[in-house]
Amino acid sequence: MRMIGAVVMTAALFFLPASAAQHRVITADLTRVTGPHSGVPLEVVGAGRAAEGLRADWQEQLATVQSDIGFHYLRMHGLLTDEMGVYSEDKDGHPQFNFQYIDSLYDALLKLKIRPFVELTFMPSKLASGTTTVFWWKGNTSLPKDPAKWAMLMRALVAHFKERYGEDEINKWYFEVWNEPDIRGFWPHPLEDYFSLYKTTAEAIRAECAHCRIGGPASAVPYAAEEAFEKWLLANPAIPNDFIALHAYGVNQGYLDETGRAGTVIDPDPNRVSGRMRHSRELIDATALKGRELHFTEWSSAYTPTDYMHDQYHQASFILNVVKRATPYVDSLSYWTFTDIFEELGPRFTPFHGGFGLMNLEGIKKPSYHAFSFLSRLHGEDVAVKDQQSWITKDRDGTITALAWDYAPVVPPKGSNDQIFYRQDLPAAAKGNLTFDLSHVPDGRYAVSLYQIGYQQNDAFTAYMKMGAPNQLSKAQVESLKQISTGAPLSREEVTVSGGHFSKTLPLRANDCYELVLIPTGGAK
Repeated sequence: MRMIGAVVMTAALFFLPASAAQHRVITADLTRVTGPHSGVPLEVVGAGRAAEGLRADWQEQLATVQSDIGFHYLRMHGLLTDEMGVYSEDKDGHPQFNFQYIDSLYDALLKLKIRPFVELTFMPSKLASGTTTVFWWKGNTSLPKDPAKWAMLMRALVAHFKERYGEDEINKWYFEVWNEPDIRGFWPHPLEDYFSLYKTTAEAIRAECAHCRIGGPASAVPYAAEEAFEKWLLANPAIPNDFIALHAYGVNQGYLDETGRAGTVIDPDPNRVSGRMRHSRELIDATALKGRELHFTEWSSAYTPTDYMHDQYHQASFILNVVKRATPYVDSLSYWTFTDIFEELGPRFTPFHGGFGLMNLEGIKKPSYHAFSFLSRLHGEDVAVKDQQSWITKDRDGTITALAWDYAPVVPPKGSNDQIFYRQDLPAAAKGNLTFDLSHVPDGRYAVSLYQIGYQQNDAFTAYMKMGAPNQLSKAQVESLKQISTGAPLSREEVTVSGGHFSKTLPLRANDCYELVLIPTGGAK
């Protein structure tokens, strides 16, 4: 009871008295553009493991994500695990290959207009030198018992992709060698053994596909492994490498949670994740690798699928804050993950459990989902704006999109953590008003749609808590929560712009996110 009282007291500290309320004004001159809007925010998204992608509900959720948001690539673990049936050997020890399950999965992805970002994990048991595994589904983390047979698997896999999908298509894919070789749970071997596996893998892929894009190390801990890998590449320039892959999370400690019991705490530094990304770019560009593609193939607020901030409305402003700050420095940043159909700890027993996904098990859209929906509506050219927590674009068809958020992370009190603190109803602090003030808007009629994410606004988790947080949801409860979090506009109106000026003032609370979309309906010049 003392913990609950402490949590409530800490949350209350974030409410501002009326005298402290602020008026935040975001001004923008639509004639001042900074260049084309970047596609980086929607380039890649993550998923748990390949076998989950064979499920109908997983594919249905991905179809929804693609319809509403439209990512370009999907990365996941476990393409080569035994459950995918890829590798075996005959009685004489000769390799046998079977790509039927991979074909089924990749055919489904491409049909949904999302390409594979191919993570080459984990070791098939018949090819493994040991029995070390990770996760409930037991991805084997051993070295290959015979590097030549591993190379044969790599060549067979890429040759099959080339035959099935065409070389022009797979030249657009990315091939990432392993996952987090600096974390013992994924790689219980010296880093030098990773370099050897990388060399074998990259050379085998290049032998089959002259222009396929190959990279690594997909490391998690700043910054030792990435620097060692880059130094090794510089010393061995003949080894194929087209990109550097890394991971980043927004908490202060730890990098792997196999049990789900890690007590993660959000780092309130707004540059915690984006600063890591920027520095990694600086490390690359300080060497002869300057300009090499940089992909953060995993990122989120926390690395554990039991952190309830993932479910809360606070996650939306966290996402927008990272994406805006990091976009200039990376070629992609892959949010981990698009769905809570994710079984590293085994099947989940509650509809909300702090999972990584943009959608929960039943397809209920979380605030994080709507953050990416907001990003998907930004098109055309970026308009210059001084406010760091905003993004404004104008499109060729005259559409103007103005996005703003209030990133105000709430750190759990001492003795608590995200798993405890964020697993409750957390009302948002009033912070005053927010005004979008736009000049040089072409005169004419506009349809104006206003969207919002925040406390009790596209906030299914708070509604779920108010239901009493049932361990199982009825069909009616699922439908009720889906209707609470549709992402539909908060309001729609027709306005006439005269004199080139448009202004809109809105009440602002901690972690609110707003998006205004102005679409010309005739008469705009």
